[in-house]
Amino acid sequence: MVAGFKSLLDLIKAFPDEQACINHLENLRWNGVVVSPFDATSKVYKCANNRYKCKNTGKYFNVKVGTIFEDTKIPLQKWFMALYIFSSHKKGISSHQLAKDIDVTQKSAWFMLHRLRYAFDHPNFKATLDNTVEIDETYIGGQEKNKHESKKTAGTQGRSTKTKKPVLGMKERGGNIIATVVEDTKQKTIEPIIVANVEKGATVNTDEWHAYNKLGLRYDHNRVNHGAKEYVNGMAHTNGMENFWSHLKRGIDGIYHWVSVKHLQTYVTEYSLRMNSRKLTTAARFDLVLENVTGRLMYKTLIAK
Repeated sequence: MVAGFKSLLDLIKAFPDEQACINHLENLRWNGVVVSPFDATSKVYKCANNRYKCKNTGKYFNVKVGTIFEDTKIPLQKWFMALYIFSSHKKGISSHQLAKDIDVTQKSAWFMLHRLRYAFDHPNFKATLDNTVEIDETYIGGQEKNKHESKKTAGTQGRSTKTKKPVLGMKERGGNIIATVVEDTKQKTIEPIIVANVEKGATVNTDEWHAYNKLGLRYDHNRVNHGAKEYVNGMAHTNGMENFWSHLKRGIDGIYHWVSVKHLQTYVTEYSLRMNSRKLTTAARFDLVLENVTGRLMYKTLIAK
């Protein structure tokens, strides 16, 4: 890890040129032992211009091959600036604003942001939740009151999924959040997700929604009755998850204005990582994402229907 930085100026001083960025990425990916992306068992030869050759396959590669940076024409220094801005801004940044900040086209900035969200899906935050866990669900979608009368859809109140998409959230108090876009909030849909992500025997807090009725068979289950305006019942509440939903929705409404159902999970993951890494320094969060850039996201895949 480079010395800590707390501002964009510090970042530029830490990575003043392309070579400094390449060296840092190589250190994070390989830690002194270069591994071929084509054959992990192969001997590797160092070549000129930051290239390497895989002995077993005869193919050449560099540190960007097999990552979100593969085949990019944008300098790594701009990528590093984009990651810093994107990860440190509490509510994210729009592609239009990022394009202005780092001098690229809006289309390039949009693609960059989606590739960074791809890296935000970090395995460090996939551990199962334990102790006291709050579970809640929310709905993301346009509000009917903001639509023209001719475009309004009937019967969209409450838990209707006609124009909204449900998201299930689980938060360990003092720990991490796991949030997943779901098809609906029926018991058969959300209970398996809870079982897969929350340790048996944990204390879980939910509202009165009937899909949670059988959680008491596996967990110490406490409830609050939101329908009766009850939001705290002793230690039972879902205020932590409610706070995250509020932050997520304000970010989507204020920064992105609208997100498609297709990409909704990546935006949910984006806000989850910011919340989960809230105790890290700016530099530590920056490196955390860079350590997870393996895997290539192609533009044609991103826009495919």
